[in-house]
Amino acid sequence: QVQLAESGGGSVQSGGSLRLSCQWPAYIWYCMGWFRQAPGNEREGVATLKHDGSTWFADSVKGRFAISFDNTNFTLALQMNSLRPDDTAMYYCAVRGDGCPTTTIYSHRGQGTQVTVSS
Repeated sequence: QVQLAESGGGSVQSGGSLRLSCQWPAYIWYCMGWFRQAPGNEREGVATLKHDGSTWFADSVKGRFAISFDNTNFTLALQMNSLRPDDTAMYYCAVRGDGCPTTTIYSHRGQGTQVTVSS
């Protein structure tokens, strides 16, 4: 099992920003992504980044979130701006070796980091 170490969660007020990071041992995965799950809701895709640089964002975060990968230290980041209370959730990073689905979290995933946005 790949060890994915997430960091950067926390509590902010509406309109604020947070940056999530996820690091793993040196390897460039075919697909890397962030998912989230709010209490009482199903887990959903937030953003994905393929090895070729192509990205996907959920409609709810387009224009507010950005995903990036630093291949010098194998860290995936999710920059979250203009946060809203409905962004409150546990956020998970995940990676996989083929395909890049946006609705189902991948088997290699981190423990999650909590993001709480207050109004």
